[in-house]
Amino acid sequence: MIMQLADRRRLVAFGLREIGRRFYRRTAGLRLALTSSASGVPDRLIVAPTDLRAIDPFVAEEIAQGRFPLAGTSFDTEGYSPFEVEAPTEALAERLHSFAWLRHIRADRSAEACARARAITSSWMNNHGRRARGLAWRPHVAAERVIAWLSHSTIVLQGAEAGFYRRFMRGLTYQVRYLRRIVRGLPMDETRLRIRIALAMASVAMPTRNAFIRREGSRLDRELERQILPDGGHVSRNPRILLDLLLDLLPLRQTYINLGHDVPAKLIPTIDRMYPALRFFRHQDGDLALFNGATSTPASELMSVLRYDETAGQPFKSLPHMQYHRLSAEGATVIVDTGKPRSAELSRRSHAGCLAFEMSSGRHRFIVNCGAPKFASGNFRGLARSTAAHSTITINETSSSRLLRSPLCRSSILAGVNEVDVERWDDQHGGDWVRAVHDGYLKPFGYCHERSIGLSGKGNKIKGHERLLVPEEVKPPRAPVSAAARFHIHPAITMSREDRERVLLVAPDGEAWEFNAPGHAVEIEDDIFFADVSGMRASRQLVLHFSLPETSEIRWMLKRVE
Repeated sequence: MIMQLADRRRLVAFGLREIGRRFYRRTAGLRLALTSSASGVPDRLIVAPTDLRAIDPFVAEEIAQGRFPLAGTSFDTEGYSPFEVEAPTEALAERLHSFAWLRHIRADRSAEACARARAITSSWMNNHGRRARGLAWRPHVAAERVIAWLSHSTIVLQGAEAGFYRRFMRGLTYQVRYLRRIVRGLPMDETRLRIRIALAMASVAMPTRNAFIRREGSRLDRELERQILPDGGHVSRNPRILLDLLLDLLPLRQTYINLGHDVPAKLIPTIDRMYPALRFFRHQDGDLALFNGATSTPASELMSVLRYDETAGQPFKSLPHMQYHRLSAEGATVIVDTGKPRSAELSRRSHAGCLAFEMSSGRHRFIVNCGAPKFASGNFRGLARSTAAHSTITINETSSSRLLRSPLCRSSILAGVNEVDVERWDDQHGGDWVRAVHDGYLKPFGYCHERSIGLSGKGNKIKGHERLLVPEEVKPPRAPVSAAARFHIHPAITMSREDRERVLLVAPDGEAWEFNAPGHAVEIEDDIFFADVSGMRASRQLVLHFSLPETSEIRWMLKRVE
């Protein structure tokens, strides 16, 4: 009852904060309309910052035909502006309003393509640019649109008449002022940081006073200090956010340098700190680990960021502030999540995957988490966030952390894992071990989950030991409950059963690992991989089913087949 009361208090406090933020944001448009005027609108842009994201000529060709292949689907406008017809999905509508698709027009850059981009932009200004409300003005959409308009202004403004140029500048200025007004009403998450990046970019790309440039740079510095941890990770604990932020921070840094402005004091040190954290999550196949909202990573975007990496060196063994551990030897890598969300506000994309791990070897990932779908319904997103979608143990098909699904809290994590104890050591044979215990199942079932994983010094053997413990101060549970240890296998890996306890995992290039669980039947079951580049994909998983308290310990092993 005490814990339930504490949960209610946290929920009420969180809800009140969110109500205050939403009221602040919703009144921002009204306050802006009362104070905004045509005065103070710059007459030109000074520079168009570089966009490091990948260009797809196919998308440019489709847009030329009136089709927008965005958010995992294709939207045929049938000759109309995309802002004059209803988009089929909310995700696609957000992608349209963000204008991130403008970068693909760079694959063409013909007068006709630029005129088409200009006409679509004009349509947006007519239909959505006069009042800051609705989906088009969601904070993350507006921030992305400002960055896109600045970065691809050469596309939109090529061959533009003076009248359109003035309208474009007036619309851009209005959006910048809107972001400036709503940023204080946002929680400390990546959207708030991206808005600070957009405002700093606008301050150097649009004519303004040096004092204003310094002020926006100082505000960006403070936000970087709040959100980028001392080990280079992001407070959300999502590896993919590091890449997304660097794709914006690197062009911003270069724009400051090219124009001769003083670079904000924290910007370059923060970028240098983020690179080792990004490399920490990079698997042997070059992709990023799938934890806490991470999804597929386009190889071209990752390489475009890593080419500017001047920090060099091997990845760290652990990120103590972001709360992850990495075991690596002779081409084999294991990454383990040993943390929990830092706050309810920062858990909106977090997963209930405490103690989950991923393993890669050679050029392939073998054991993964299901990852987050890029564009999918709320049901699939909820499944991807559950403990069962991670390579760890579940009890009674229940997640180790509880997700709130109310509209106000937007699927934040309220309760579950409160404490995680972690230990790291080397054994006498040169193996590297990490042991961690979490209490996410203590309240509902009376058990703590302890996981130990060790990688041999030769990188050819991985040992695992799972224990479900009953703390001394807790009354031992009497009723039996079911439990399962899941190991999600990457879709590229083929499996063949050797016997009841052993399964052979083979990569496309022939590298093979044998999974063995002595004394336990290893089941091969259907699965879904949410984070494939092409979208959701069928896959398989290895599952060890057992019952508590009858069986409270499981040992398993992965061994490379030479």
